[in-house]
Amino acid sequence: MINIVLFEPEIPQNTGNIMRTCSVFKMNLHLIEPLGFVLDEKHLKRSGMDYIDDLNYYIYPNWNEFIKDKKGQFVFFTRYALKSFDKCEFDKDKDIYLVFGKESKGIEKSILKDHLDECFRIPMRADARSLNLSNCVAIGAYECLRQIGFNDLSEYEVLKGKDFLLKC
Repeated sequence: MINIVLFEPEIPQNTGNIMRTCSVFKMNLHLIEPLGFVLDEKHLKRSGMDYIDDLNYYIYPNWNEFIKDKKGQFVFFTRYALKSFDKCEFDKDKDIYLVFGKESKGIEKSILKDHLDECFRIPMRADARSLNLSNCVAIGAYECLRQIGFNDLSEYEVLKGKDFLLKC
């Protein structure tokens, strides 16, 4: 199972978009408090739309409560990492946790220092500070899915049919 972990997310619209991404990709979402918003906030629901009903999400009071019973492969996304995320090899035989930090400061250094070999960055312009959090999650999630074979996700559009483009 692929899991998205948000360490102290601050912006409800980002988290709502990430909720939608997790639902569409069949991933669990783990939220580590404090959150910078209330989960029933209208912006969060608008961003997540009706996909939130199909989402498995969990809330933890802090990092230690989250990590204490988790086993699997942990991948930390941070702009300070020395390796590009495309160098990460995802292990489809383990639970995978893609960890992303809060919008303003990222993941705390006290957490990252114990996981330096599992830290990866998304390459970007040298003078750019960062990408939007929900975009980073989508990039990381998609690369993970690509490597493990997309699980059982549909390869074609099912609502209008696989032959939709042929019916012009």
